[in-house]
Amino acid sequence: MSSPPFRRNSCRGAACGSRASFECHVRRRGSSCSYFSPGAQSEDFSVSLSQPIFTITLRFLLAIDLWLSKRLGMCACEESPWGSIRPLVRLLEFSGHVIPWLIGTIYTLLHGESVEEQEIMLNLALALLLDLLLVRAVKTVVRRRRPAQNRSDILSAFFVERYSFPSGHATRAAMCARFLLAQLVDTASMRVLVVGWAALVSLSRLLLARHYVTDVGFGLAMGYCQYSLVERLWVTWDCLQDLLLLRLTERFNRAYDGLWMADWKH
Repeated sequence: MSSPPFRRNSCRGAACGSRASFECHVRRRGSSCSYFSPGAQSEDFSVSLSQPIFTITLRFLLAIDLWLSKRLGMCACEESPWGSIRPLVRLLEFSGHVIPWLIGTIYTLLHGESVEEQEIMLNLALALLLDLLLVRAVKTVVRRRRPAQNRSDILSAFFVERYSFPSGHATRAAMCARFLLAQLVDTASMRVLVVGWAALVSLSRLLLARHYVTDVGFGLAMGYCQYSLVERLWVTWDCLQDLLLLRLTERFNRAYDGLWMADWKH
């Protein structure tokens, strides 16, 4: 006598289960960007009162960093709130990439009209290479993963980095901006333009959800300090010529000594 209600309940449970699985499947297919997923990040920020005050403070700051970075990722994909301006933000991102900077610097170095211009471009090229090495070293040590809502594009596929801290675009923007302000820019309007460009490039990393807020903040500070190192290690054109001449003289001496020894043996 109790079998029909039991069958009805079991059928109702099976229907609910299939409906839930169908809704979950539709939700997974409909959201191509994890910006809207509340469980996108897997970091555990659970805090216990028995932990040291330093650990509690650090976890609290990391939670704020994660929350703020997720809120700022407004162009993470086309379905994001500001997804319509994503191509423009990606263009800003590409303007801070190392590829166009290196190509433009080397081209100006080879076609410079004066020795002073070539000297500036030479040190800018060395500064870009130094930035690549330092950022790669810090990323290898820290090994922080990128935000979960980050989505790679064609323009961001060059020199793909798995790690997030610090932001290489932010370090490059700060260093190049300070370099240009100190060496090339001499008008107020151009100074505002250079500073605004560096700020927008750094902001693009947050809007596209490429980095966390702390990645960009530390990258700006790191890039600002990198120029001080470049200024201390400034390579003059005369010093470079003397160095090249010394190396060339050493090679000629070695070749002459080798020929002289060969003739002496014969």
